[in-house]
Amino acid sequence: MKTKILDYQKKNDHQLNGFTAEDIGDDHLSTGLETPMKANAFNLSDEEKKKKIATLFKEIMNVMGLDLNDDSLKGTPGRVAKMYIDEIFSGLNPKNKPKIALFDNKYQYNQMLVEKNITFYSNCEHHFVPIMGKAHLAYISSGKVIGLSKLNRIVQYYAKRPQVQERLTNQIANELTEVLGTKDIAVIIDAKHLCVSSRGIKDDSSATVTSYYGGVFNTPQKITELQNYIN
Repeated sequence: MKTKILDYQKKNDHQLNGFTAEDIGDDHLSTGLETPMKANAFNLSDEEKKKKIATLFKEIMNVMGLDLNDDSLKGTPGRVAKMYIDEIFSGLNPKNKPKIALFDNKYQYNQMLVEKNITFYSNCEHHFVPIMGKAHLAYISSGKVIGLSKLNRIVQYYAKRPQVQERLTNQIANELTEVLGTKDIAVIIDAKHLCVSSRGIKDDSSATVTSYYGGVFNTPQKITELQNYIN
């Protein structure tokens, strides 16, 4: 299916072997591990992007028939533009990637370390509506340890971009694997998608769980131990 989706993108067609663009969004499919970005994504400065977004969002509001002379609405295009660039999609820009410092494992702690219930807010790349959830991260030191707050920052960095939960899970896992120099990494994400609960099927009770188990975590014993930690 991945190959088919890439072909779909290249052809810029509205049909893919019976699938429509809407089907692809509703079926929660993605094109790969990397967030799809244009080669010239950073040719414009953040300020230039905010000006263009404000202009374009103002046009969207005009098309919907909103009165931009109203005191409550006239500042909305600028607020949305600032929110997009400085806040909810700030993870698109590599300059915002958290700087990570590692420390020697002087405590000689060689069991799993679990940081659980990391709250994050992201946005579905198919409809640009929120994804809200908790991330649980675990690793076993290979001789180095990471500050606990940096685990939170890694989650937030990758969450602050248009996302698919499966990609978010693997992006966090890949970053931890590279930073910590170990394959003994686990990532579990439990999230609620407003594209499911507020539109489409409108199911407000369901949640989506994704996981990554690397190295020693990819065994029934370690998975059970980790789940006991989290629960």
